[in-house]
Amino acid sequence: MQILKKEMTIPKNHEIRIKIPDNFTENENVEVIIIKPDKGQSYQDKISLLKSAMKDKGYLNDIKEIENDFTAIDLENWN
Repeated sequence: MQILKKEMTIPKNHEIRIKIPDNFTENENVEVIIIKPDKGQSYQDKISLLKSAMKDKGYLNDIKEIENDFTAIDLENWN
């Protein structure tokens, strides 16, 4: 797998052109992902969300389920 990462500013016309390196094969399928960071939350808001997760029953049940799934694996080959 080859990864090409480039950060860009969204232009006024909302169009982005991507220069593909020459070592990529023509007509080969590639996956293009556009990630827009969420800048709406402050650091303090994020910390508050993390703290609230410690009391969220659904989240805690998910964590417990994951712990149970890996209990047997964690005990293997530790002799």
